[in-house]
Amino acid sequence: MASSATSRWIRPEVFPLFAAMGVAVGICGFQLIRNITTNPEVRVSKENRAAGVLDNFAEGEKYSEHGLRRFVRNKSPQIMPSINGFFSDPN
Repeated sequence: MASSATSRWIRPEVFPLFAAMGVAVGICGFQLIRNITTNPEVRVSKENRAAGVLDNFAEGEKYSEHGLRRFVRNKSPQIMPSINGFFSDPN
């Protein structure tokens, strides 16, 4: 019985599916850990939960303006802007 299950699921055709699912689970895990550890609205310890709602706008700004967002702020929202400009802009 175990050999039929392994022969069904451990095939070269299934490896891309495993890779895609691994990347998706990794991204979800990263976001979960990031929210638990750095989100100012998430309080895990009992002492922090007792504090209630805090109006700490600087901490929220620091959380929302992370490094990736600062990096892409002034970038063009295109993947290949030079190729897009070549084919779409008239001379």
